[in-house]
Amino acid sequence: MEETEKVLDLSSFQLHNLDSVELPTDLIELDLTANRLTELDPRIGQLSSLKKFSLRQNLIEDAAVKPLSQWEALSDLEELVLRDNKLMTIPDASIFKRLLIFDVSFNEISSLNGLSKVSTTLKELYVSKNEVTKMEEINHLVELQILELGSNRLRVMENLENFAKLRELWLGRNRIKQVNLCGLKCIKKISLQSNRLTSMLGFQECIALEELYLSHNGISKMEGLSTLVNLRVLDVSSNKLKSIEDIQSLTGLEDLWLNDNQIESLVEMAEAVSGSREKLTTIYLGNNPCAKSPNYFITLREIFPHIQQIDSEIVA
Repeated sequence: MEETEKVLDLSSFQLHNLDSVELPTDLIELDLTANRLTELDPRIGQLSSLKKFSLRQNLIEDAAVKPLSQWEALSDLEELVLRDNKLMTIPDASIFKRLLIFDVSFNEISSLNGLSKVSTTLKELYVSKNEVTKMEEINHLVELQILELGSNRLRVMENLENFAKLRELWLGRNRIKQVNLCGLKCIKKISLQSNRLTSMLGFQECIALEELYLSHNGISKMEGLSTLVNLRVLDVSSNKLKSIEDIQSLTGLEDLWLNDNQIESLVEMAEAVSGSREKLTTIYLGNNPCAKSPNYFITLREIFPHIQQIDSEIVA
């Protein structure tokens, strides 16, 4: 059997069960996305070559996934996707000794209890759009590169100390009031959009950071950014900023989102962004008092010679 033939894609078939489906025993990938499944076919437990298994967008509840923890033939599974179902707890994934990707986003999970059983090999963990209140049982995941916990009920950033290899941290749409990154020096992308931050301090040691998203908070001052010399994208839109500060040294900045703040004047703009004047290609300043200046677009084009987009307008 060719490698491509070892993949069975049954997505969007609206299946209620797999009774009419043949499951070759040497499958390496099984995609059951967007069906109407409420239980797992026991034949899946015999697929000893399976590496990727997706049950995304079905009607799976906690009881239905319990057999997974006993299917030893699947112990080499590397990717398990249970996104968009009806789970209320973290499934027991202890049997998967080589798991790399685990996705339980868009469920009704209220606690991360159970993650302590997940293999230390895990590189990507997705638990967004649930009802999680605490970052716990994740300390052992030392190989983690992507952590997605957006759209939950988190109030505190914690237990990140062991994530030396973390590259992306997504915590948007929570209730976090203070940044606590425990010196994640290798991280490249951070999202804390739509939280309750009032200060930008806490990112200073994240010197590898390339993208920082902080829109829709209550931040009143730009600070703690001067050490982030690798930053390419900075989004601080929809905050309470009155001036542009602490980004003079950011020579690699390409995208700067400052719209929906309280920035009064463009007079000090050239000095404030002196390091990235030649590099910047996109800037959003709309819905600030300064955007009402009569020479708004002309001034910005003079400051940024290579600008390609100002707000929603493409610059010719």
